[in-house]
Amino acid sequence: MNNSLLNSAQLEAVETLYGPLLVISGAGSGKTRVVTYRIANLLQQGISASSILGLTFTNKAAAEMKERVHKLTQSHVLISTFHSLGARILRESIHMLGYSSSFTIYDEQDTEKLMKLCIADIGNGIKLDAKQFLGLVSNAKNALIGPEDFTENSIDAVEKIFPEVYKRYQEKLKECNAVDFDDLLVLPVRLFKEHPDVLDYYQKRWSFLLIDEYQDTNAAQYTIVKHLVANHNNLCVVGDPDQSIYSWRGANINNILNFEKDFPGAKTVRLEQNYRSRSNILEAANMLISHNEGRYKKDLWSDRGPGEKIRHFTADTERGEAEFIAEKIQYHYSENNIPLKEMAIFYRTNAQSRALEDRFLIHRIAYVIVGGVSFYQRREIKDILAFLRMVQSGVDYIAFTRTINIPKRGIGDATIDKLRMAASEEQCSLVEYCEALVDGKPLKNALKLSAKQKESLKSYVTILNELREIKKIGSLKELVRSTIEETGYLKYIETDEETYQERKENLNALIAKAMEWELSEENPTLEAFLEELSLKSTLDEVDAAQDRVSLMTVHNSKGLEFDVVFLAGMEEDLFPHANSRDSEAAQEEERRLCYVGMTRAKEYLYLCDVRMRFLWGTTRGQRPSRFFKEIPSEYIERIRPSFMPYSPNKKPMVIKEEFVEEPFSDELDPDIAPGDAVFHQDFGVGKVTQVYLGSVGLTYKIIFSSDSRERSLVAKLARLKKL
Repeated sequence: MNNSLLNSAQLEAVETLYGPLLVISGAGSGKTRVVTYRIANLLQQGISASSILGLTFTNKAAAEMKERVHKLTQSHVLISTFHSLGARILRESIHMLGYSSSFTIYDEQDTEKLMKLCIADIGNGIKLDAKQFLGLVSNAKNALIGPEDFTENSIDAVEKIFPEVYKRYQEKLKECNAVDFDDLLVLPVRLFKEHPDVLDYYQKRWSFLLIDEYQDTNAAQYTIVKHLVANHNNLCVVGDPDQSIYSWRGANINNILNFEKDFPGAKTVRLEQNYRSRSNILEAANMLISHNEGRYKKDLWSDRGPGEKIRHFTADTERGEAEFIAEKIQYHYSENNIPLKEMAIFYRTNAQSRALEDRFLIHRIAYVIVGGVSFYQRREIKDILAFLRMVQSGVDYIAFTRTINIPKRGIGDATIDKLRMAASEEQCSLVEYCEALVDGKPLKNALKLSAKQKESLKSYVTILNELREIKKIGSLKELVRSTIEETGYLKYIETDEETYQERKENLNALIAKAMEWELSEENPTLEAFLEELSLKSTLDEVDAAQDRVSLMTVHNSKGLEFDVVFLAGMEEDLFPHANSRDSEAAQEEERRLCYVGMTRAKEYLYLCDVRMRFLWGTTRGQRPSRFFKEIPSEYIERIRPSFMPYSPNKKPMVIKEEFVEEPFSDELDPDIAPGDAVFHQDFGVGKVTQVYLGSVGLTYKIIFSSDSRERSLVAKLARLKKL
């Protein structure tokens, strides 16, 4: 083991082998090296490999640490996730709790089926959602709250029945000799509490514990650790309170903040040298996070030099923001020879990816959605587009099968297939056949349906006919919005509380896409709209081996690093999110999230916001994030790009940066009139032919010289410059 590769703080952590040790490890400070070298040092000092236990949160991190330790020592040490450790303990000792060691670990689909049985048993006719109850059970288990800890005095139907459902669910699991994912943490805690002899065995088995990412531990994980080290306190935890961003998963930042109180006599070592980022990025991040109260004070520093200043760009709309990011990616790729895989865009909510994907597809920039799916591949988007396809054409069988049971109508696969064959025999479309069937019109092959099925089919046909009427007289935006409303889609998805808000935001983004597309197209038909989105979906299928830009939420960026990072949507109520408004603790977590995003950047960091954004179903005027005020101006330069119109036949233009000292003006030019020459950042120079008040505000009709096409642009979005 070559200790010369360690700095003084790292070496101190590696050589402190006994007693409780807290390693405050800043972003990019080499914590994985410290953990692996510390294990190697324990082995060198004669500690048996079987006495050492390492715990982390992902299988990838565990595998990496195992491999590093083996390369250093040729020894095999148990390094696993908390859940893997729980499974190991239960395989050996779960018989003490009345289970067989051959228990099954139920996955999400298994637990949902089991929960449905429990609800059916005791639901008293109330319509209850299995996924909602599973979420409540998971939260309770991670907080070590059992069914017996709840009361039944709530007036809310779900809360009133929950304790009984929770109890029945656990009984059913045991009857099936099964455990769910959360039981892998909860049952070991119960085992340790109820059977001291079992606890004593595991305490003697592992006399040295190392925990990575300690700030992410929940109540159950914390309790497991406390039990295992109670006799010897040989515990080393590595983590950073400034990177605690998972409270919504049950993580408790106080586990790391209270470490010295929980383990008296603990030694604390701070790793503050960053090996990843330029000092200008680090110092700006330090100043931002210093506004938090709940933290250990530390100052990250780097000897890599100051590097470029952070660039702050304000766009008019999310489309302008996406265009700017696309152009800058092309600039760094062509001028700085930075591979696409070394560039990433982070956003606060998944719905923000839509505008980015649109521009990347136009510019032919390969990308991958990390930790999620493409906007146009998300279930709620595909569902609504399938309804629109049924409005457009009544012969789309795939769209029919996707939509007929949204919401559930009790029309099974066999009936759907019979409808298809009958329509074929009648030589008419599926929808035409269904209309004739529910209206009682004469048919050669009239399927016999139950009264309930016939009524359900009639409601489906009625909805399609209503939407077809809206298609004839309304705008595309109105059609998309009406499809969401008339089909009852929001009610259909609202039972899944965990994903409802995000999916609703995605649907709002689809409405925004329809409005934006309609205003920019000469012939904005539904058919053309569906064709464009269909092409975008197929273009998104890129080879996994290709060089690609990464798009992800800031939460998914944890543990990653890139040469170039863009933080998009740096606006109030988006980042920090509106849900954090009334909670200081939530505001601090949002700030930690921003800190995590900033410290992923190695060379270049861009912070972007917009003046107008389509949020929560409407176009909203946006204010820059409060985080801008918490970063001293000496670390930031405001930039304004000079965009050139995109041409698929030409090499994309490089952004020319113009540095500005003053904020951009939000004022519109009130003097634009028919006959005036104007400039638009995407379409170039044009002549105004008409000015009128439309449904979305002041609107201009303009003929642009680049392609001689007339476009309708909303004044508050267009940001025209009069020439």
